[in-house]
Amino acid sequence: MEISVDTSLLPYLKKYFGFDKFKGTQEEIIRNVLNGNDTFVLMPTGGGKSLCYQLPSLILPGTAIVISPLIALMKNQVDSMRSFSTEDGVAHFLNSSLTKTEIARVKEDIVSGKTKLLYVAPESLTKEENVIFLKQVQVSFYAVDEAHCISEWGHDFRPEYRRIRPIINQIGTAPIIALTATATPKVQHDIQKNLTMLEANVFKSSFRRHNLYYEVRPKVNATKEIIKFIKNNEGKSGIIYCLSRKKVEELAETLQVNGIRCLPYHAGMDSSTRSRNQDMFLMEEAEVIVATIAFGMGIDKPDVRFVIHYDIPKSLEGYYQETGRAGRDGGEGRCITFYSYDDIQKLEKFMQGKPVNEQEIGKQLLLETVSYAESSVCRVRQLLNYFGEILEEGCGNCDNCLNPKEEFEGKDDICLALETILDVSEKFKAEHVANILSGNATPQVKTYNHHMLDCFGLGKDKDKKHWTMVLRQALVAQMVSKEIENYGLLKLTDEGRRYLENPHSFKLTKDHDYDQVDEENRSQGGTSSVDPALFSMLKDLRKQISKHKNVPPFVIFQDPSLEDMAIQYPITMEEMQQIVGVGAGKAQRYGAEFIELIKKYVVENEIERPQDMLVRSVVNKSGNKVYIIQSIDRKMPLNDIAEAKNMDMMDLISELEAIVYSGTKIDIDYFIKDTFDEEASEEIYQYFNEAETDAIPAALQELGEEYYSEQEIRLVRIKFISEMGN
Repeated sequence: MEISVDTSLLPYLKKYFGFDKFKGTQEEIIRNVLNGNDTFVLMPTGGGKSLCYQLPSLILPGTAIVISPLIALMKNQVDSMRSFSTEDGVAHFLNSSLTKTEIARVKEDIVSGKTKLLYVAPESLTKEENVIFLKQVQVSFYAVDEAHCISEWGHDFRPEYRRIRPIINQIGTAPIIALTATATPKVQHDIQKNLTMLEANVFKSSFRRHNLYYEVRPKVNATKEIIKFIKNNEGKSGIIYCLSRKKVEELAETLQVNGIRCLPYHAGMDSSTRSRNQDMFLMEEAEVIVATIAFGMGIDKPDVRFVIHYDIPKSLEGYYQETGRAGRDGGEGRCITFYSYDDIQKLEKFMQGKPVNEQEIGKQLLLETVSYAESSVCRVRQLLNYFGEILEEGCGNCDNCLNPKEEFEGKDDICLALETILDVSEKFKAEHVANILSGNATPQVKTYNHHMLDCFGLGKDKDKKHWTMVLRQALVAQMVSKEIENYGLLKLTDEGRRYLENPHSFKLTKDHDYDQVDEENRSQGGTSSVDPALFSMLKDLRKQISKHKNVPPFVIFQDPSLEDMAIQYPITMEEMQQIVGVGAGKAQRYGAEFIELIKKYVVENEIERPQDMLVRSVVNKSGNKVYIIQSIDRKMPLNDIAEAKNMDMMDLISELEAIVYSGTKIDIDYFIKDTFDEEASEEIYQYFNEAETDAIPAALQELGEEYYSEQEIRLVRIKFISEMGN
């Protein structure tokens, strides 16, 4: 069908979709499709890609075949198309979720000419019975959605996407429109080459989204930070991305117990649950979705107000597409990412064992992500440059623009780091090189006699963390590379060798401390933010109560619990139960006096308590607690319990300690009597009754390591704490 340049498409737009005008380059793209030309569309999320194939499908005779990777996305698009038409058969999808009866109905509507748009997954397209059926159909054109899936350098590579062109040739050739929201020039070329559409007309929209705010935060207490953020943005819709299904489940559960209407979404869930959760999010019955990055969401919700990355994505393409789901209606969109270099190292380790080519690609993509996260340059400028679009000035709407980071001259540091890599023959990892530079004579450094090198300790005026940062920024600047075959060994690149020959000014950035430990994963408290005055008062109170009740102080609360109280300032029984090592039983038994003291201290000193104090943790994360307690009630031998849960004995003892220290009473006397000498057990019990501390090293020293094992002492201590404190 040839559309005259003068023929207005606005009546069609108004008739089918109710809009009065096109967005950006939509009209040019649609004319190109209607005129039977191959078309490549690179348009950011929210730019209106779907309309570019939906409208021409309604105008042209025959059925347009849309190849899409996500079942959820197909359902969403089909529902959307049907809402614009009086005929349900106008759009259908064909995938593995349909029954035989439903498939027959779809085929009937296509043959009768009712169906203008047919969505298929690439796997369904390649099925022989579908190929035979589609050969009989008049295909108006093919639309390849999420076309970046074709390229190995794309963020969501799918091998079956590379088979699309041969199948099209089998069914019958027709014009192709390939669409993606993210593609670097390399990925774009890959797509066009694979679909044999190098001569296609290319329509590239700007990647600039003025309404999106970008921020990268250190990954410290990320869950608490997320809860605080959501509570401060009550009623706003958001998506949180995690790398693993396990983290999706854990985080969703934690948000739910903290009163946030939130649901999980990942590929491991059954399709009905996944569809239900997506629909509830779209219908605003849930305000937040926690989803895996790898699976993708495929949702079309215009009023998503924030996108949070709990884990850093594997590539900037993936990151840009996911953040692009915020503010598609042009309204506010906040994109917050929690970053720790530990996450990058985990991703690098996951790549081990994959083909070398895949590792090489993955490593390059991760390098870009690290560069983005740690750089002090405008975030939007970096993203646009990555996609081949130049932005000279800062965006004025990201953390780096609003809070510029301090830079310093790093030429000497970079040269010293590069020379040290050469001094160890490019055969060691970053940590080892940083230890040499900072003068840290670790056992490994001594094993290789690297403490005897001239370069050892040349940078000792700065710590190991500083040198790790220098090496990382040298990696980002591609002066250094990590060897793939021998994971992590640092090698100088040609760029690095050129720099050593001709050093020039090189700015290093004083970044946020992204290497801080994630407090969420600690079992013990204790940080520099402890209120020393309150901590001292809490210790005095503990001593008074211990004298009054005639039990050692540690039976009441351990030091890490007091430290956490001196950070969090709990002033209700509910808040007390969120303190490290304090369960409901312990809080009820001893909490009241501590709460009173803290409450008075907070008022007198006008303390502004942390907002995240109200964060509730999910009970019994390990799933072992109930089983262990029930098994002990049945007097099951502890070694049998450990074996049943695939734990060693020391792991089980650690679980038991967590149970009794949080205030739950358990009786392991039956096991102690069966296993240990009675007199010896009594002596250990008596020791703890008189001791000032419950520390195991002190007990071993006092009782004698030659007479008692650590296991025996810890088990008797569990019995003592349970009987005396709970």
